[in-house]
Amino acid sequence: MSATDGGGAELRRRLLAEGDASQQQQQESPKQQQQPPAECATTENSDHVDSETETEERLPEEKYVEEMAKNLPQGTNKMPEVLGQALSGLPDRWKNWVIRGIFTMIMISGFCLIIYGGPLALMVTALAVQVKCFQEIISIGYSVYRIHGLPWFRSLSWYFLLTSNYFFYGENLVDYFGVAVSRVDSLRFLVKYHRFLSFCLYCIGFVWFVLSLVKKYYMKQFSLFAWTHVALLIVVTQSYLIIQNIFEGLIWFIVPVSMIVCNDVMAYMFGFFFGRTPLIQLSPKKTWEGFIGGGFATVIFGLVASYFLCQFQFFVCPIEYSEAEGRMIIQCEPSYLFRPQEYSIALVCMQYFGGRSEISWVLTIVLYYFQFGASKTITMYPFLLHSLSMSIFSSVIGPFGGFFASGFKRAFKIKDFGDMIPGHGGIMDRFDCQFLMATFVNVYISSFIRYASPQKLLNMVYNLKPEEQLQLFNQLKDSLEERNIINLN
Repeated sequence: MSATDGGGAELRRRLLAEGDASQQQQQESPKQQQQPPAECATTENSDHVDSETETEERLPEEKYVEEMAKNLPQGTNKMPEVLGQALSGLPDRWKNWVIRGIFTMIMISGFCLIIYGGPLALMVTALAVQVKCFQEIISIGYSVYRIHGLPWFRSLSWYFLLTSNYFFYGENLVDYFGVAVSRVDSLRFLVKYHRFLSFCLYCIGFVWFVLSLVKKYYMKQFSLFAWTHVALLIVVTQSYLIIQNIFEGLIWFIVPVSMIVCNDVMAYMFGFFFGRTPLIQLSPKKTWEGFIGGGFATVIFGLVASYFLCQFQFFVCPIEYSEAEGRMIIQCEPSYLFRPQEYSIALVCMQYFGGRSEISWVLTIVLYYFQFGASKTITMYPFLLHSLSMSIFSSVIGPFGGFFASGFKRAFKIKDFGDMIPGHGGIMDRFDCQFLMATFVNVYISSFIRYASPQKLLNMVYNLKPEEQLQLFNQLKDSLEERNIINLN
């Protein structure tokens, strides 16, 4: 038996003994349970504090979680030694504010450099962030594994991560580079049977898990199996959607990500200086002042950023693979969304509030009278209307991704997912809202924006049999001739 397993067994015996002693004491002194509970203790740096009564009523399993949490890295209060000495004279509240501010600026600067590196750099970064977030989530489960000696948990988790990435990133490869890849004989088989191969890889992991089951740990092993799959759903699936958003045009990635960053920063600023009213019990430090102030700031920032980015092809053009140049290119004639259009004031208001809404008519009159005088139209990029929708979502729904993460951390008595970023915690602490936003943007594009991609259609055509390709060609030629688009006679 390893030292780790021996330590885990000793910890289990000690905690179970404490649980039995606690239950016996409660049976001997029933009157003590009727005493009013002590006031809830609070600390400035922790959102996860339990009352003394809750501590007394904890089951042995809950004590496992508490012991486990002590071994997990926490980064909110972590800071470099040099900064710690320089800020030693400040109160803890202001010290944390300065540290968060410094590393927020560092992360924003790094994000700008990655954007400058182009779409490939963004995709590699998305993959790296995905792997790190998965590692932080799984490390919590791995702490349970170390205590109970569950076999193969960590190895299986990483195997399923590799399998999921092979499937999802392979789907992107087939969708956007399938034409080029299919022309390489050695890769044609992988493209044609990609989904079948992915399923076979998953089946190997599934069988591996079943063979690793140990009788006395069935419940915990199945719980950790579900844990791994939920982590894959939250992290890998969202990463796949982020990559898809990037291919639609960098603006569909940069603007939503920046909105979440803006909302997070401005909500923290408004809450820090003006926060008085608690917003939600899961995150006691979150306030209504921060929530509302961050929301207004995000809407304004989203409109300004979108207006600026709409002027550059590099940001608005879809990313496509050029067979002639043998690389990804960002060149196109900007679509309708990214060319200035003239709108009537009434049309813009009615689009957002409904044609029969009294609000739309009131806004129309106010804008017409006070701002535009005799003018009845405004010139704007259509993308700004979509940007407004995204900014509202990132302000109202986006923060609930953070609340979800807060509830998860409270369940395991931890403050942060990791300690990689001083003042912030782990990577997952910074990207909890980004994943929800990525899903919304992908669904939004699919529902209101996306049209059939010629690249995907060509890929489907190349997968047809020669006689089917010839039949398609003749039908398409006849249709084009009937509509006088071409004349081959």
